[in-house]
Amino acid sequence: MKPKMIWSNLAVANLERTHKFYTDLGFKPNGPHTSDQLVSFFFGDNDFVIHFFLKNILESNLKPLEFCDTQKVHEIVFTLSAESKDQADEWAKEVEKAGGTIVSAPQSFGDNYYGFVFSDPDGHTFNVFHM
Repeated sequence: MKPKMIWSNLAVANLERTHKFYTDLGFKPNGPHTSDQLVSFFFGDNDFVIHFFLKNILESNLKPLEFCDTQKVHEIVFTLSAESKDQADEWAKEVEKAGGTIVSAPQSFGDNYYGFVFSDPDGHTFNVFHM
């Protein structure tokens, strides 16, 4: 297989809240891919796309799949690269201000690694990492 693109589809409970959270963090909306069923954003320099669908819409379109309760279980962890420790620290503040949850505070770990983990209002987990 050699797909032209890859993107992610995540289940959310509230599109308005999701749109506000990712807009407040400065992510660019994915143009026309916003409706009463989903919001979509570009992530990173290569414009990786994450679609955030209402959970019931995603489950009905991907029968018989059922999506987990992300407050209890993590279906995937995305890693976002920071350019510096200072940038990682600033992002942690932005996440909290936007309504996200800091799962683990910014800290050094391993050899020359620094970062933190946060979750969005629906519990989707992101690892911020500087090396």
